[in-house]
Amino acid sequence: MNDAPLLVEHDGHVVWLTLNRPKRLNAMDDLLLEMLESTLKELAQSDTRVIVLRGAGRAFCSGYDIAPDSSEVGYAAERTAIQDRDRLLSNVERFTQIWRQPQPVIAAVHGVCAAGGTQLASLCDITIVADDTKIMASPALPLGGGYISPLWEHLVGPKRAKLMSFDAGRTISGKTAAEWGWAAESVPADEFDEHVRRTAHSIARTPLELLKLKKEAVNRAAETSGLLSYMRMGAETDALLHVTPEVHEYQSWIKEDGIKSAIQRFNADFNAAFNSTEMVNK
Repeated sequence: MNDAPLLVEHDGHVVWLTLNRPKRLNAMDDLLLEMLESTLKELAQSDTRVIVLRGAGRAFCSGYDIAPDSSEVGYAAERTAIQDRDRLLSNVERFTQIWRQPQPVIAAVHGVCAAGGTQLASLCDITIVADDTKIMASPALPLGGGYISPLWEHLVGPKRAKLMSFDAGRTISGKTAAEWGWAAESVPADEFDEHVRRTAHSIARTPLELLKLKKEAVNRAAETSGLLSYMRMGAETDALLHVTPEVHEYQSWIKEDGIKSAIQRFNADFNAAFNSTEMVNK
């Protein structure tokens, strides 16, 4: 069994990249991001025509790894805002490798797609989701997210982007995500794998040089609207969020008791108030 965090499968003119940390719902750590970046750079020099990015197991990607023992936890206390901004900008550069990739990149999103996972999918050229996918822009514990929101604004507009950003843990279905414009299309779960495969190979009929020029044309239009600049500005917002006393406190909760307990603690007052209201109304 291959336990590498990123699996690479060649399928004619199509290459499948599988995020392979299923026990962590494919949460992104430094090694996974480094492997993804280096693999994309290698494929940029190949005759591959289409790349499909997907997740192993029950999820596409649950975001950045914030387990108590991960490098993500505690960063706010250990770094200055400037140092953290620079770290986040390096992540932006990693993700924009997908944007700059000569080949079209399809995000095949199923199961769960949360926080930084939505950032990853948003930068792909085409996002195809299963109808029953659970999509969450803002983590259930508000640890930042300032450089995720600009991508949502670009795809779904400011009102919906703010709703998804402000309301920690708000989830929409794959079907809703397609209706909003975050995804290109949504398909029934039992048809998902075959639909993605068929779409990838259909696109791969077109020579790479033509696909590259078509991609560049659309990207230039998006860049003219300021998309990449907004992402870099978002890194600065995120760095400021990370050094607030509130986020420091949430990070300490994770270190003490783990992410699930931290989320329960964050939601305790809200759940108590609304559960009480529901009981009164019954």
